[in-house]
Amino acid sequence: MPAPSGEPPIESTSDPPMFRPLELFIGLRYTRAKRRNQFISFISAVSIVCITVSVIALIAVMSVMNGFSYQMKTRILGAISHATISGIGQSMEDWPRALDIAQANPHVLGAAPYVEINALLQGRTAAPALARGIDPALEPKVVDLGQHMVRGSLDKLTPGSWNIVLGQDLATQLGVGVGDQVTMLVPELRATPFGGVPRLRGFHVVGTFSVGMEQFDSGLVLINIQDAEKLGSLSGPSGIRLKLDDLFNARPVAHELADKLGQIYQIRTWEQDNANLFSAISMEKKVMGIILSLIVLVAVINLVSMLMMLVTDKQADIAILRTLGATPRSVMGMFMVQGLLIGLVGIGFGVSLGSLLSWKLPAIVKWIEHVFHVQFLSPDVYYITEVPSRLEWADVGWVAVVTFAFSLFATLYPAWRASRTQPAQALRYE
Repeated sequence: MPAPSGEPPIESTSDPPMFRPLELFIGLRYTRAKRRNQFISFISAVSIVCITVSVIALIAVMSVMNGFSYQMKTRILGAISHATISGIGQSMEDWPRALDIAQANPHVLGAAPYVEINALLQGRTAAPALARGIDPALEPKVVDLGQHMVRGSLDKLTPGSWNIVLGQDLATQLGVGVGDQVTMLVPELRATPFGGVPRLRGFHVVGTFSVGMEQFDSGLVLINIQDAEKLGSLSGPSGIRLKLDDLFNARPVAHELADKLGQIYQIRTWEQDNANLFSAISMEKKVMGIILSLIVLVAVINLVSMLMMLVTDKQADIAILRTLGATPRSVMGMFMVQGLLIGLVGIGFGVSLGSLLSWKLPAIVKWIEHVFHVQFLSPDVYYITEVPSRLEWADVGWVAVVTFAFSLFATLYPAWRASRTQPAQALRYE
C-alpha cells in the first residue's frame, strides 16, 4: 500500500545483502563443524598440526645446516685468505709489482706476502707441519688469526728472532708449550764436505693458536717471513694473500687480476682450495631439504583425505547450491578456500614457531645438555662443539612457498570432484 502523501516511504525489512564473494563465505563456513561432522574437524586439526610440524622441522634443519656451513667458512677463513697470488716456482718474480696491482683493485681490502715451507718439527716427539712465513704487520689485514691466539701474540715474530707460533693441537702433539724450543727440519739437502744434509734450525715457541679446524690446529706453524726466506734459501715470498670486500665475489676478482698480472702468476680462491668440503655441505643441505619436503608432502596428503571426506559429507549441500545456480567453478572455489585456509594456518604457525626454534636452538641444546648431563658434540671428536643455527629468511620464504604450493595442489582434485557433483543423483536419497 503506498504511503500517504507527505509521509516518508516505509523501508523494506528484507534480508541483508549476501556476503560476497560467495565461495569465500561458504568455504569459511565449512571450517566450523557441526555436531555430526566433528570427525572432519578433527582431521582438519590434524592436517594443520602435521603441516606446522613439517614446516618447523624443515626450517630448523635448514638453519642448523646454515649454521654449520657458516661456522666452517668462518673458521677456515680465519686461517686462509680469500684469494692467493703465487708464482710458478718456489718464489714469485717481481712480487712488488704484483702487490701493487692487487692493492689497486677496488675489491681488495688487504694484501700480505707469505712464504710456505713443508717441514718436520721435533719437540719431545716429531710431527710434520706446514711452516708459513708472515709479516706480522700486514697479516691482520688479510686474516684474523691473531684473534684465535690461545697464548702469546703474533707481534713476537720479529725478523731474526727465530720465534715460532704453533697450532694448539700440534703443540700438544709435540709436547711443548710457550717458552720451549723446537727444531725445524726442512727436507732440502744442503751440500757440505760430509755430503748432503737437511736444513735444521731451532725456534723458540712464543705462542699457540686454535682455529677449530684440524688441518690448521695440528698442521700449521707461523714464523717471520724473513726467517722463512733464509731457512728455505728463497729470494722472495712464495705468494701474496688477499682479503676481498666480498668473499663470494672471489672468482670474478681472481679473473680480473689474472688478466692484469699475466701468465707468470697463478691465482687461486678459497672456493677452489676448499671446494670438496663446501660442496659436500651444500649437497647435504639440499638432500635434507628434499627429504623434509617429502615429509611436508606427506602432511599435505592428510589435507587431501580431509577434503575428500568433506566433499562426500556435503553432497546434499553441493546439489542444492547447484540447483540455485552455483557454477562448477564456484563449487571448486568453495573447497579450495577451505584447503588453502588450512594450509595457510599451518604455514603461519610453522614459520613462526620454526623461526623461534631456530633462533633459540643453541640455548635450548645447552639447556638439554646441562639438565641431562649429555654432550651432543664432544670436543674429542668434533671441531664444532656447539650446535650452530643461522636463520636465513630466504630459506624461510622458500619453505613457505613450497608448502603453500603443495597445499594448493592438494585442493585441486577434491574441489574438482565436488564440482562434478550431479544434483539429481545427490538428492535422490535425501
